[in-house]
Amino acid sequence: MKRRIVLPLLAIAVVTAAIAADSANFTGEFTDKKFLNGQAVFQMSLEQTGNTVTVWFSAGYSDGHGAAPEANGTGKVAGKGPVEFTFQDSYKNAGTGTIARAGEEVVVSIKTTRVADSTCLEFYKQNIRLRRVAKK
Repeated sequence: MKRRIVLPLLAIAVVTAAIAADSANFTGEFTDKKFLNGQAVFQMSLEQTGNTVTVWFSAGYSDGHGAAPEANGTGKVAGKGPVEFTFQDSYKNAGTGTIARAGEEVVVSIKTTRVADSTCLEFYKQNIRLRRVAKK
């Protein structure tokens, strides 16, 4: 009798674990402190609930000159694929992007779809590699 109960419960546990492992969790804080050949900083915060990801990022020159956009957006992730998101920044620019996992890092690609202020465009690039910020 015990064997009849244990085997179905074990099968359910295996399937549940496989489904949970199928979807990468993107939650975390990420940064590149040497962005644009060491001249700037790019940072990103991601929070995932189910397959919805809330995206926040900012960029700025280390010496404080020029634009320093902050952006908010939302995205979706399907299975092991990248997050596809949309955003609007503090300069009223808008765009789309992808975020892919690369081990403990993420690779971000950003494309503008509406340019209201071109001074931010230098920060919106393809294949930006961000490292996870260590928890304190």
